[in-house]
Amino acid sequence: MVKNDPYAALRFREFNIFLLLRFALVFGWSMQFVVIEWQVYSMTNDELSLGIIGLCEFLPAFLLAPFAGHIVDKKEKRNLFMLCIALFSLISFGLFWLTSDAIESTWRTNTVLYGIYSLVFFGGVLRAFFGPTIFSLIALIVPKRAYPNAATWSSSTWKGANVFGALFGGFLIAWIGVHYTLGIIFLLVMIALVLVFQINKKPILNKVTNESVKESLEKGIRFVFNDKVILGALTLDMIAVLFGGAVAIFAVFAKDILDAGPKGFGLLNAALSSGSIITMLATTYIPITKNTGKKLLVSVFGFGVCMIIFGASKLMWLSVLALFFSGVFDGISMVVRQTILQLKTPDDMRGRVGAVNSMFVGSSNELGALESGIAAKLFGAPLAVMLGGTITLITVAVMGLKNKPLRNLDLTGDIEEHEKE
Repeated sequence: MVKNDPYAALRFREFNIFLLLRFALVFGWSMQFVVIEWQVYSMTNDELSLGIIGLCEFLPAFLLAPFAGHIVDKKEKRNLFMLCIALFSLISFGLFWLTSDAIESTWRTNTVLYGIYSLVFFGGVLRAFFGPTIFSLIALIVPKRAYPNAATWSSSTWKGANVFGALFGGFLIAWIGVHYTLGIIFLLVMIALVLVFQINKKPILNKVTNESVKESLEKGIRFVFNDKVILGALTLDMIAVLFGGAVAIFAVFAKDILDAGPKGFGLLNAALSSGSIITMLATTYIPITKNTGKKLLVSVFGFGVCMIIFGASKLMWLSVLALFFSGVFDGISMVVRQTILQLKTPDDMRGRVGAVNSMFVGSSNELGALESGIAAKLFGAPLAVMLGGTITLITVAVMGLKNKPLRNLDLTGDIEEHEKE
């Protein structure tokens, strides 16, 4: 019988360093996205310019993900991670420089704007590499018996840094302005760059040298689509976020449906995020390896139900409660999905599988925002969210009935096999 140790992954020095540098990176990246959105909209007063920012980051991240996965599997992971962070520091410094008084007073507004778009596009290229590199590196830092716990701490760190980064970004813009906020982001990235040197180089587990790029990509994609457990887990997440998510239209609910104003808008976001963070931290104490498939299905089903309640609600307290519990279920599903991926992916294919995961997650987040906006325009925000929640429930029902390997998945045996590592 496996004893649950809530601090199993934290007992490894390199993993603690990894968490610190990941927090610094995600915190900075999240702040940077908020600050750039604010700056670009201030320069253009055009909502379309905000869409262009998302498009500039999404397109290269999505299109390059398969090639990035191939490269990650062939290269040493620590040095590749270091290179990604170093290049990210150039982006951060470039944005800091473009928002300086000297540049704004001598360059045309459109020139500065195109410079920002270019750096955001470059960031999208790096994003294609960050996902599979991080996914592969975790597996080389902790032994397999600690994978579930590592997935929990890593996901919690990512979520917390993402939420608080956006929050602090808004405060710092008001306090010290865009330029100096971007300077702080640059310092955070440099801290991460220093920390990554505290992690030792790792062995390259993919020794195949005569494999073409095409063969490598096909092998990675074929593995994901032939494994019903991994494909099912990724599909559930993609559908839930693509159709069931409503973050992009929270402003509509706060302003027009709930009559709650800016404070209500902040409260809706906080309710969703706090539910996710609290639950992910709680899963360090609660084992998720037993009946893993059923827990994933139940958590995504619960998420769908909560979103239907949120869409139908006209009461602020009920909407906040529904979003909090949707965050709870989302936190569980995120940790379970990452645990499944870590334990079921062969060591020599982690880069490619991580890349496919990035494509699923990236496309669902970005396209989900687009879907929410179009559906709200066509059907109204409440009905759009309820329809999305209903599609999520139907997907869970079909997956539960048709995908027996996922439904019956239990990872306890996988952990026990590696207890002596």
